[in-house]
Amino acid sequence: MPLLELLSSVSDEDLLALSRRNPGLKLERTAEGRLRVSPTGGESGRVSAEVLGQLYRWNEEKGLGVVFDATGFRLPDGAVFSPDAAFVRKERWLALSREEREGFPPLAPDVVFEVRSRSDDPAELREKAGLYLKNGTALVVLVDPYGRWVEAHRLSGVERFEEPSEVPLDPELPGFLLRASRLFATP
Repeated sequence: MPLLELLSSVSDEDLLALSRRNPGLKLERTAEGRLRVSPTGGESGRVSAEVLGQLYRWNEEKGLGVVFDATGFRLPDGAVFSPDAAFVRKERWLALSREEREGFPPLAPDVVFEVRSRSDDPAELREKAGLYLKNGTALVVLVDPYGRWVEAHRLSGVERFEEPSEVPLDPELPGFLLRASRLFATP
């Protein structure tokens, strides 16, 4: 993921304006103020949509929280990351003011899904998973449609699944099974 070195730091308002003017780019800000740019390709976009759909359907049934697509979250360290899909427990979301919900929500999601694009380095995604965990995310799920693997990152460690058909994501998402066979299937 390319990082842009800027002469001045980018505010939340600047980042929102840049994102609106460049809808095909996923823009994120690191804690150090660098801008990370990563366009989404077709295959990773398809997989991200499938992940989001599965998460949304699970939450519709369980009603435990709020599901987000590539929404920017302002993490405690100041970074603004936009996971491909995210889940925030209902009580945490409702604790935010209306104003906080309108901008970049000032919290780390409870669960984050990041789907590897062809241009992403898996080592960089793992580093990003560590940053989410340090900021309070309980579970980071990395999906690689090219290597056909899924990794579940928690503070307690990493579970790796090679070409799985399903990946259980308990206890953070009670009863949720990521149907990975659907992610890796060619439509």
